[in-house]
Amino acid sequence: MSAKPSTDPRGAAVEVLLAVLGRGRSLDRALSEHGPGGDDPRDVALCRAIAYGVLRHHRRLGAIRDHFLRSRLKSRDQDMALLLEVGFFQLTEMDMPAHAAVSETVAEARRRGKPWAAKLINAVLRRFQRDSAACLQAVDADPGRSASVPDWLLARLRRDWPDDWPALLAAQNTRAPMTLRVNQRRSSREAYRGRLAAEGIGARPLDGFEDALVLDHAVAVSALPGFAEGDCSVQDAVAQWAAPLLGAADGDRVLDACAAPGGKAAHVLERAAASLLAVDSDGERLQRVTETLDRLGLSAEVRVADASDPGQWPAAERFDRILIDAPCSGTGVIRRHPDIKWLRREADIAHLAVRQRALLDTLWPRVAPGGRLVYCTCSVLRAENEAVVEAFVADQDDVTVVPPVLPVGRPVGHGHQILTGEAGVDGFYYACLDKR
Repeated sequence: MSAKPSTDPRGAAVEVLLAVLGRGRSLDRALSEHGPGGDDPRDVALCRAIAYGVLRHHRRLGAIRDHFLRSRLKSRDQDMALLLEVGFFQLTEMDMPAHAAVSETVAEARRRGKPWAAKLINAVLRRFQRDSAACLQAVDADPGRSASVPDWLLARLRRDWPDDWPALLAAQNTRAPMTLRVNQRRSSREAYRGRLAAEGIGARPLDGFEDALVLDHAVAVSALPGFAEGDCSVQDAVAQWAAPLLGAADGDRVLDACAAPGGKAAHVLERAAASLLAVDSDGERLQRVTETLDRLGLSAEVRVADASDPGQWPAAERFDRILIDAPCSGTGVIRRHPDIKWLRREADIAHLAVRQRALLDTLWPRVAPGGRLVYCTCSVLRAENEAVVEAFVADQDDVTVVPPVLPVGRPVGHGHQILTGEAGVDGFYYACLDKR
């Protein structure tokens, strides 16, 4: 049983980690429920940094812990096992004095009423300081431990990307940049960049992404000039290619079939005066679509529905453009959501592929002749991307595959795959299918 939530950022981080690794909560939800008490933004920032960092390096940190312990800690002391990982993370990855990292981690064990653990943690962390080189050499001899990735995911990445998997794994453990999409209905990218500069916020354009600005340092959205008025949105640059590939024109009837949280639907409407239907099966998440559109001054029909269910669609309903941003493993955005590595299971991939194919099968008949369907995921696994599209196209007699031409990534059969970290963007897959 864990102690009551701590006001110390390290203790709060342990509670977050227990929620994710012990109870299967998402990292976002765990942070909202177990963040540190008090109003000091420095404590909030430290808690987040530790929680994100430990999840990025969880397997490696656990291996370091096991290297020094004679026996595993009991299940009732999982909080102490994770507190050791917090200590190792501070010593290996954070820019803080080693004595502070050790003393504050030990103090948290005492605050949690486990003086025996405080002595153990103090001894283990100090021994690591003395013997870190030999320990890390032994731990990092295994690539799964070194990159802190589950064996099943490592095997799939090595199989799918035999020449790229080391760089891909390294990119997954980096911090993703904060990228904006400038609303060009309201401002040019360069003009908005100037407004950022006037606020002391550095930003750079990204070649091949006409609406994107990558910030030098992440800031709160409240610090972005004109954010509340709809002058910009936060969206990774590679996700900003969905709307241009869809190519909606004024007056087109457009379906965004898995619309939440609404960034891609909003981008479509920023580029064209289209009639857009935003659908999602999760009513709570769909509310975020409405909020996004309202902030940007855009309008669309919003509907709670399972887009893969044929019964949801009138027989005569047709769309000029359909976007399927399919539910997927999220393996292309692990650097933003490191909990994915520990919450996702290998068996999920086959189930997701079935769902992805069902969306294609159901929605392809709803594409008007001469129309286009864009299929995309934030996955880097072939089983969810090229394999799904390849099998679907083989079963159709009215599909023209239009290979996307993108400034990053590589063509892969029927589509285009971007791997995490290429040009600094997230991992993503796109396929464009035109109806003859």
